[in-house]
Amino acid sequence: MIFAVWIPLLMPLLAVPAARRLAESLPPRPAAWLLTGCAALLAGCTTAALGLLATAGALRLPPVAALEHLSLPLLGDDPAVSVPAAWVAVGLLAACACAVAYRTARHRGELRAARRGTAAHPVSGDLCVLPDAAPDAYALPGRPGRVVVTAGMLRALSPAEREALFAHERAHLAGRHHLFLLTVALAAACHPLLRSLRAPLAFALERWADESAASRVGDRRLTARAIGRAALAARPDAPAPYRPRTVLAATAGPVPRRVAALLTPEPEPHTPALRTGFRGRRLIAAALLTCVTFSAASALEAAADLHQTVEVAQGETSGR
Repeated sequence: MIFAVWIPLLMPLLAVPAARRLAESLPPRPAAWLLTGCAALLAGCTTAALGLLATAGALRLPPVAALEHLSLPLLGDDPAVSVPAAWVAVGLLAACACAVAYRTARHRGELRAARRGTAAHPVSGDLCVLPDAAPDAYALPGRPGRVVVTAGMLRALSPAEREALFAHERAHLAGRHHLFLLTVALAAACHPLLRSLRAPLAFALERWADESAASRVGDRRLTARAIGRAALAARPDAPAPYRPRTVLAATAGPVPRRVAALLTPEPEPHTPALRTGFRGRRLIAAALLTCVTFSAASALEAAADLHQTVEVAQGETSGR
């Protein structure tokens, strides 16, 4: 078990770069699902591996072994290695649990504070207008969700551009994009390497909302112009009041790349470049699938090995 249990802890070294590379070549929606699912699976395998390490070490302790009627010599593994590794795993699991609980509580607290803060301002449908001079707009999830925009942002855009901006923020609400970001944030609390998936995920979610807005208003150039002007008008050092840190806004991320993507025509199907890109995506997808599968299989193998070892140790004591 000692060899297999370490694989889920090391596999993000290969899986995370592959996921980032594959997401860059995918449309926004599947890229967001890919990054989120990959983060969740790798975090789950990491947590399982730490739990197995902690369990294996705990079983080596005489009081635990006596409680479970285990024969210590048949448990295998050197206790000088497994017991310290178990204490480290317990500490890491406790740190992960605390980090997950803290980030979940902070997320909920920020959303509650934002909804209380915006409740006193005018609401028209799902639109809430803040009398703030700093141009800003963001999607505030909840029941019901709200598109929060400042008076400064309304003044900075034309009526048609406002509709494109509102369509962008409504796409964030409809897609529940804040849950994608929360999932990756919680996964990163379980393995620090998963933090690097947050930036490409945020970009994919913004591009997803961009494409949804362009489809809604029926004009890609108008959508690109609205996003560009909103980003130029916004002041990052003076965000709108009550904006939670876990929500997305149209002015976030690498705006020039997003505008360029909206202004670039989609490639024609069956072109040589498209076929070459498809082959490259298949290779990267195969590598990523291998990494994730190997990580999960290693955790299962370690669990089965530990279970078999415990059964052997219990059988020896019961046969005496």
